[in-house]
Amino acid sequence: MSETKDKMLKAVEVAKDDFSTVRTGRANPALFERINVEYYGTPTPLQQLASLQNPEARTIIITPYDKTALKDIEKAIVAFPNLGAAPSNDGNIIRVTMPELTEERRKEYVKLARAKGEDAKVVVRNLRRKAKDDLDALKSEVGDDEVARAEKELEAITKTHTDAIDEALKRKEAELLEV
Repeated sequence: MSETKDKMLKAVEVAKDDFSTVRTGRANPALFERINVEYYGTPTPLQQLASLQNPEARTIIITPYDKTALKDIEKAIVAFPNLGAAPSNDGNIIRVTMPELTEERRKEYVKLARAKGEDAKVVVRNLRRKAKDDLDALKSEVGDDEVARAEKELEAITKTHTDAIDEALKRKEAELLEV
């Protein structure tokens, strides 16, 4: 049960991290956390190749540690889905300007956030199913009453974690729809 609880907690944390990659009105370095750059034939996280700064609300400045990676970083940013960023390269840094969010784009992001939330809930439900199967396998060893009590506890844990995902999703939706 504690293993299942830990895994569900990790699923909720992953969902919150996923929500942070869906952009709101401000440019945020967290949006670039998931970008992998082809660096000498190896996909490398952007944060290992460059420093990220946020001087203005809609601008991110990326300063690569190795200037030869400029083009690769720029290519990875353009290719990254659901970002819509326009990078410009001056030979030393990459300046990424995020476009203004239209109402239509905000609604798209809300749909994307809901899909990520549903995926996280599916993970939690799969963990519950696996734990329930494990409990059913223990029925002969511990007895029906213990298993029934554990199943009730499992349902409570599952509800707590799905509610946490729903709460994070609700906050993200409010943040996205705020103008």
